[in-house]
Amino acid sequence: MTISVLLVDDHEIVRRGLLQLLQVEPDISVVGEAGTAADAVAAAAELKPDVAVIDVRLPDGSGVGVCRDIRSGNQPPPACLMLTSYDDDEALFGAIMAGAAGYMLKQVSGNDLVSAIRTLASGGSLLHAGVTATVLQRLRGGPVEDPRYASLSPQERRILDLIAEGLTNRQIAGRLFLAEKTVKNYVSSLLHKLGFDRRTEAGVYAAKRRQAGGYQHY
Repeated sequence: MTISVLLVDDHEIVRRGLLQLLQVEPDISVVGEAGTAADAVAAAAELKPDVAVIDVRLPDGSGVGVCRDIRSGNQPPPACLMLTSYDDDEALFGAIMAGAAGYMLKQVSGNDLVSAIRTLASGGSLLHAGVTATVLQRLRGGPVEDPRYASLSPQERRILDLIAEGLTNRQIAGRLFLAEKTVKNYVSSLLHKLGFDRRTEAGVYAAKRRQAGGYQHY
């Protein structure tokens, strides 16, 4: 069986490199490419790949959000292999929560990446053992503070609460005595940290936090 792969990275040169690496493998077929989160979700719905190789950072959202969306919106869901230039435990935590089956640094060798794709296609997983153990320990401990929320600054948390109340950027600016452009920058930053593409997702997230007493149950 040929493994169908979708490549998601905002840098064309990176996608070309991955394509050249994978197209020589007889059991792997790159069926599509995407440079944005929106294009990735659309491509996954149309092409239904076995494995999606996704950059964690995308210009219009996060790779973690893409992973979550395509796994919830496609049957059967593709296995997601997250690629990043940074060794970021919090990004890994978010990827695991989104259902990613693999997480690798872009510095890995080509052979390791090909092997990872085959592992994921066969139903396996490839995650840093040490951090995965930490995540599992958090899960066993019951309700825990979401590390994504913990990464927000006090001002970002205040703005998140106001988003949950349905306020626009202009209304938030008036409430906090800030420039509207400054609020817009805060909103972009908190969406990126939380792994969301849209402010409505952030509002729902904040509302659920309140219902859970400030903690998230995974």
